[in-house]
Amino acid sequence: MKYRKLGKTGLEVSALSFGASSLGSVFRETDEAESIRTVHTAVDMGINLIDVSPYYGLTKAETVLGKAITEIARDRFILTTKAGRYGADEFDFSEQRIIRSVDESLTRLQTDYIDILFLHDIEFVPFEQVAEGAFLALDKLKQQGKIRYSGVSGLPLAVFEKSLAYTELDAVLSYCHYSLNDTALLELLPLLEQKQVGLVSASPLSMGLLGNRAVASWHPAGEQIRALCAKAAEYCAAKGEDIAKLAVQFATANERIPTTLVSTANPANIRKNIEWTDEPINEQLLREVLAILEPIHNLSWKSGREEYNTRIDA
Repeated sequence: MKYRKLGKTGLEVSALSFGASSLGSVFRETDEAESIRTVHTAVDMGINLIDVSPYYGLTKAETVLGKAITEIARDRFILTTKAGRYGADEFDFSEQRIIRSVDESLTRLQTDYIDILFLHDIEFVPFEQVAEGAFLALDKLKQQGKIRYSGVSGLPLAVFEKSLAYTELDAVLSYCHYSLNDTALLELLPLLEQKQVGLVSASPLSMGLLGNRAVASWHPAGEQIRALCAKAAEYCAAKGEDIAKLAVQFATANERIPTTLVSTANPANIRKNIEWTDEPINEQLLREVLAILEPIHNLSWKSGREEYNTRIDA
């Protein structure tokens, strides 16, 4: 496992990190004992960053993860969680709610502190709510020793540009913008590097678009994106290759991106993902798949308020 620096935090993070959303049965019904074994496998094989949120499984993911990490020495992993989003349409970025949210997360996670707290999907509310409430809470939580570092998460890259123009951040969490079909995150890297902001990139499979299973009905991607991602997956399968492997290898190979989150509640799956990151990528297959996906390169889907959304695939 390779390790990279996470901006100015000084933290050394594994190139592949563990997303605990699956522990909340977000994608399928999961077995708690198997979920706990998955976390232990991830850490034993070198993953040292674990990300979760109270929104995942409506607190289930945090609760299960809390049980898993009680059996692991606290200095063996970096723990990140989120605050501000609590349901599909439930957001509260007030100062008081963010502070209370962290206290609730600490209880569920059975730990004394969070390494990094991300404000979750801030694109869904007016920026003033975040600036006048949540950002103030972050400073207080640091002073209280409940969090070490803080940042924001969201889908549109514009949320990071706006936030960094307003305040200093230790880290950001972006998803679905560094994958085989979308590398728009590269445009943000100069700003992050200039300000020494740590970066966590999530969902190298574009929330299931780059896989061999049927894409979930709730997936917000437009038909063109869905169709070409399916075509790329079928092309790989016809050659006896797994597009998921190619996607994970592609995402973790870029040394300018400190860590890439993958989520699973299956020990064999996390083991497979870790092994993939250490294997050389099939360069010929990569070129062929990127050519298939070229018509949708950097196209995305709407998330949150209109002012944050561009390059949407209608």
